[in-house]
Amino acid sequence: MTEQAKVPAIRFAGFTDPWEQRKFGDCFEFLKSNTLSRAGLNGENGTARNVHYGDILIKFGDCLDGERSDLPFITDDTVLPKFAGSILREGDVIFADTAEDEAAGKCVELRKLPKEPTISGLHTIPARPRFFFGTGYLGHYLNSDAYHRQLLPLMQGIKVISVSKAALQDTQVRFPGLSEQAAIGAALSEIDNLITLHQRKYDKLVIFKKSMLEKMFPKDGESVPEIRFAGFTDPWEQRKFSNLTDRVSMQSSDPDLPQVEYEDIVSGEGTLNKDLRDKEGGKTGIKFYAGDVLYGKLRPYLMNWLYPQFNGVAVGDFWVLRATECDSSFLYRLVQTDSFQRLANVSSGSKMPRADWNLISQSFFAVPADYAEQRVIAKSLAELDDLITLHQRKLELLQNIKKSLLDKMFV
Repeated sequence: MTEQAKVPAIRFAGFTDPWEQRKFGDCFEFLKSNTLSRAGLNGENGTARNVHYGDILIKFGDCLDGERSDLPFITDDTVLPKFAGSILREGDVIFADTAEDEAAGKCVELRKLPKEPTISGLHTIPARPRFFFGTGYLGHYLNSDAYHRQLLPLMQGIKVISVSKAALQDTQVRFPGLSEQAAIGAALSEIDNLITLHQRKYDKLVIFKKSMLEKMFPKDGESVPEIRFAGFTDPWEQRKFSNLTDRVSMQSSDPDLPQVEYEDIVSGEGTLNKDLRDKEGGKTGIKFYAGDVLYGKLRPYLMNWLYPQFNGVAVGDFWVLRATECDSSFLYRLVQTDSFQRLANVSSGSKMPRADWNLISQSFFAVPADYAEQRVIAKSLAELDDLITLHQRKLELLQNIKKSLLDKMFV
């Protein structure tokens, strides 16, 4: 029997009817696995799309779009003849039954399926709605905290968390009328589209910056870069790194100075992820001044670098580099290049590798003799960083808006 439930905090104008609440089993049926073969698949060359739990967890906040090209195809002769899975159709939902955290129980709603058959794969629970739901509603509702809170006390495991069909059966599903479902699904999908747009712009800018770093510095054995600013024609000079910078080692535990640790830096971006004024001071580290370059020597592949415009203390495995015979902003860009990173990652140790200062300090790097050229290179890359940060902030803002709406649009 249908039970009336409360209404959400945010609602579209014109909708006043109470939401319905039903048992999961009244709304969905679990799909049975079939033994599949090439002959049993109608796709081209007997291939099928395979949706496993990894795909669900990566995309758990979105409705699965069949246009995705990264879903794996099942084509191997050793797998297909006796592959057990459920053939899925438009509107089905697939839960991830296993994860290393509370992401277990997240799901996707299948929409825009490709021409190839789509099959449920490893660690998934496929379910089919017993009646029609508005497009996009289930994909967002079944991943919301409003629904997921029901699953948390039903999950089992310590290192690996799992959720069972029986646990899903114990949950309640809440939903409004079809028109309101469609409005909710469309609104949240529009936000998803904006998030995807800014994510793509962000990704493209990151790739573009990497390309510019490669082209604005000479390749090994060459004296000029592939891309150069007008007005500069002199060949670059090979300079020993120890002649370009001093490695600072003055210790400080001044509680009034902001402290920078690995955890405070956004890897590969050179930005801070928090306001350092909110951190408690007093730890001992290397004192740095505005314009010094911080380079994380522990696990250098993590790319923890920073060009602070304030005085502070670097706590942990940092090199604090003070430019001597080059511009400090150029030095900051030099440590980000592939040539520098390759040497920094020639390190000792396996679990805790550290960059070798003896190797780095005695290595030669190409540097323009004209400080003006150094500064214009650094300035152009800084402007790219600003664009990347802008799109990152827009992305975070949209993600926060979506999270807030998910909390307020469902009950």
